[in-house]
Amino acid sequence: MKKTITLLVLLFISVQSYSQTDVFNALLKTYVDTEGNIDYKGLRKNRALLDIYLNHLENQIPGRNWSQNKAKAFWMNAYNAYTIKLILDSYPLKKITDIKRKGRNAWKIPFAVVGKETYSLDYIEHKILRRWHNDPRVHVGINAASKSGPRFPNYAFTAKNLNSALELLMKNFINDSSKNKITITKIEVSKMFEWYKGDFTEKSTLIEYINKYSTVKVNDNAEVTFLEYDWHLNGLQ
Repeated sequence: MKKTITLLVLLFISVQSYSQTDVFNALLKTYVDTEGNIDYKGLRKNRALLDIYLNHLENQIPGRNWSQNKAKAFWMNAYNAYTIKLILDSYPLKKITDIKRKGRNAWKIPFAVVGKETYSLDYIEHKILRRWHNDPRVHVGINAASKSGPRFPNYAFTAKNLNSALELLMKNFINDSSKNKITITKIEVSKMFEWYKGDFTEKSTLIEYINKYSTVKVNDNAEVTFLEYDWHLNGLQ
């Protein structure tokens, strides 16, 4: 009951002020806990904020005068919002990898409408965020709705908070012992660092990148292995 009342208040405030980032921020604050777990069941019953935000995305595209941070924040929010939509449209399910439509997996389905154009999650990630923004921290900002992934942020990205948010998300992810196991002589890290190794090693070695954020500093010649990835949904139990 309390969550429903909170949602209605946030909905009223957000619609009145018509700050679309605030709309998505209100949704995340209400349905994502501090550990990044999402209340998908609650969201299915109260999709109003998500629908408002998705309607905004359908009619909005970053302008040429937007800063890089503003555009990056926009596309990362869009990716996360459409990931939530994809889960809700397929719920209940155990893993995002269970989603299949016309032979396509969750990331290759063209369903995300932004500025009247239809994209897949793969396109947003690889053709827009990775190609045009060249920032490995993007991988902790966009979310695959899985247990082994980075913590789903319970706030929307903005041009103002983007750098500090991505720095904190990367630091928290690397130092999360349930996602990465780091010692001086050996590191067992997320498959994410293997899948996108080129992004993390463009300007340094992988160990150097890990050491930038890790509280435990790793030797340069430390053994590196990659952990199995748990695709189970990051939903509240």
